[in-house]
Amino acid sequence: NVILFSFKLIIGIISGSISIIADGINNLSDMGSSIINLICFKLSGMPADDEHPYGHERIEYIAGLIISIIIIMVGGHFLYQSVMKIFNVSATTINLLTIIVLVVSILIKVWQMIFNYKIAKLINSVALEATASDSRNDIITTTVILIGSIITYLYPNIIIDGYLGVFVSLFILIAGIKLIKDTTNPLIGISVDHEFVKKVIDTIKNYDEIVIGIHDPVCHIYGPTTKFMSIHVEVPADVSIIKSHEIIDNIEHDIKKTFGVELVIHMDPVDTKCELMAYLKDKIVNKVFEISPLLSIHDFRIVTGYTNKNIIFDMVLPYKTNIKKDEIYNELLAILKLENENYNLIINFENSYVKE
Repeated sequence: NVILFSFKLIIGIISGSISIIADGINNLSDMGSSIINLICFKLSGMPADDEHPYGHERIEYIAGLIISIIIIMVGGHFLYQSVMKIFNVSATTINLLTIIVLVVSILIKVWQMIFNYKIAKLINSVALEATASDSRNDIITTTVILIGSIITYLYPNIIIDGYLGVFVSLFILIAGIKLIKDTTNPLIGISVDHEFVKKVIDTIKNYDEIVIGIHDPVCHIYGPTTKFMSIHVEVPADVSIIKSHEIIDNIEHDIKKTFGVELVIHMDPVDTKCELMAYLKDKIVNKVFEISPLLSIHDFRIVTGYTNKNIIFDMVLPYKTNIKKDEIYNELLAILKLENENYNLIINFENSYVKE
């Protein structure tokens, strides 16, 4: 990147091309980004301590954020310079050496993009993915400048350098804004990849000797390789608590070994032999699906009083829904009242922490 910056700066000054100088400064910012990555990789690799018990891996997201800000600053500066050149037209002198340097620059950036993408996938690095994306953007912008330079070389009277500079600057700005979104989302807290959570849940379901239901998965990410997860697992109430606990312990250990997730399982005992509960649950589940396939229930139970029976369960609502809680409650209560006037309904509404 230093070499590319040096050649482009010299050629840009000699030719009077603001777009080539902008592209060169962009390479200089790439060098700065690489230095930031090196420092942040070193810091994020530090072990957990008293102040940071979950480790320091999120520093990598901060590195990506810093890189994004640098990209936006570079883009903003050269957008201004390019607009000024449009209004203050000056001749641009392009020669064969300029075109050769731009072609070599594109080839180097192609190699950088492939290299960074491969390493990013290998070590699951958000910062290197951002760097690889930046290299891809450099290929596009330098290619546009190359085409413009060829046009200027063949037709010196056509002056498009300022417009090319605006294009490059806007491309850099858009890329920087997108990278800010990509790097700040993990810091704010985003939903964990659905496919990953599904693999964990499917693995737990394989323990079908005791696992009869799973709900309420909650997953926290503290870096590319550090994940904490809790989940509720329904187990038969008539199985020994010692046996259930032992199997649950085995599941937690297997999940950590397979997926690298620190898993905590909450056991929910379920009465699998109560015919009334199975009958009412089936009625409620069918009605819930009729209201919306996006709804789901769990922790279904019956609490018997002196004169009434309380039908209690939890319901998961999607974040974006037009369905009113009161409407759901009234429709389900009507179903129960048809069965027995002494049935009461208690619903605990909650949201899912996992992206569907």
